[in-house]
Amino acid sequence: MNRVNNPKREDWPEILRRPTQTVADIEKIVESIFEEVRTNGDRAIKKYTDQFDRVQLDTFLVTAEEIKEASDSVPTELKKAISMAKSNIEKFHAAQKTTKVELETMPGVMCWQEKRPIQKVGLYIPGGTAPLFSTILMLTVPAKLAGCGEIILCTPPDKKGNVNPTILYAAQLCGVTKIFKVGGIQAIAGMTFGTETIPNVYKIFGPGNQFVTVAKQLATKYGVAIDMPAGPSELLVVADDSANPAFVASDLLSQAEHGVDSQVILVTTSEKLINAVEQEIESQIKTLPRVAIAEKSIGNSKLILMKDDKTAIDLINDYGPEHFIVCVENEDFYLQNIQNAGSVFIGNYTPESAGDYASGTNHTLPTNGYAKQYSGVNLDSFMKSMTFQKISKEGMEAIGPSIELMAEAEGLQAHKNAVTLRLKS
Repeated sequence: MNRVNNPKREDWPEILRRPTQTVADIEKIVESIFEEVRTNGDRAIKKYTDQFDRVQLDTFLVTAEEIKEASDSVPTELKKAISMAKSNIEKFHAAQKTTKVELETMPGVMCWQEKRPIQKVGLYIPGGTAPLFSTILMLTVPAKLAGCGEIILCTPPDKKGNVNPTILYAAQLCGVTKIFKVGGIQAIAGMTFGTETIPNVYKIFGPGNQFVTVAKQLATKYGVAIDMPAGPSELLVVADDSANPAFVASDLLSQAEHGVDSQVILVTTSEKLINAVEQEIESQIKTLPRVAIAEKSIGNSKLILMKDDKTAIDLINDYGPEHFIVCVENEDFYLQNIQNAGSVFIGNYTPESAGDYASGTNHTLPTNGYAKQYSGVNLDSFMKSMTFQKISKEGMEAIGPSIELMAEAEGLQAHKNAVTLRLKS
């Protein structure tokens, strides 16, 4: 990892730069595939599945027989672990339900707000080097709790045309409506426009590589909403001498193994800790099956020594990490002052892995600094808020004259007339 000592503020943007391509670098590729899928439907999906996934498929829809066969092959102990995680996720997201907000703003003027589920949602589940079946729990559980009627899932097939069995098991366990063997840009395009096989949806959820992220952003140009621009994973740890260096190193490596474009950062006021963590990383990385990926990610990553906590939290808020681990003696300072983070993990015994899998919080989080303006996925992500109002005769007599004056001041005579007619009646 690259070491940085007390960087000047003017150097922070370069030091904190993510190892990702810009939208402009890959937007043309995404746009061309989108246009082809919009024009040619399934034919274009088959073409790009052959090109990118190296498999020719006659149909993309996963059959009931495939789901049963896959489910039977998942080990019992893994099924129990998935069930426990699903239970915790359900508990936490069910607790996010809110009641109807109702208020009489003045006599005779009643306003209220209710929530309605998004009717059709699409989930994208990466299935390449790491088949993220855990993301199915994170997305399908709140979608079902919200009451979404149609939940479709796209995930890339392997070179034999199969989907990871645990992905299929988790999908049927959580209530996915249909599963399609489609990945990458073409999956996002399929859910955006709809094809002969894949239905179009109103909102797309799920993480992916930089191409999937840009594809999701492009989908918004065609009237489809997205959860957030969730790209390559990232983690920032703030720690001091009260932290266990082995734990810190293991957390950094847990994110580094996601992909070669992932990034991890340690921020500390202790040079002693940096030295200890660096040694632990060198030791632990050798034992990882995904060592080649982790090593490339570590090359994008930083060990940053800061002079004090105040400067450290300013830098952290400037970065806006997806995952933020706080492992310091003065943890209250960081918890009170953190403004930009997707999800926060506190103390020596709270690894980021807990949030990734089973504690109950959602792991679909904003990356690339989008934690400054986006929330992670939650129950409300699958719902829309609708406002209602009902005004009585007496209420119109009270509020009407103010509406008339405001409408006339804006030069909107028809707006005024709609009130005046009622007042005269």
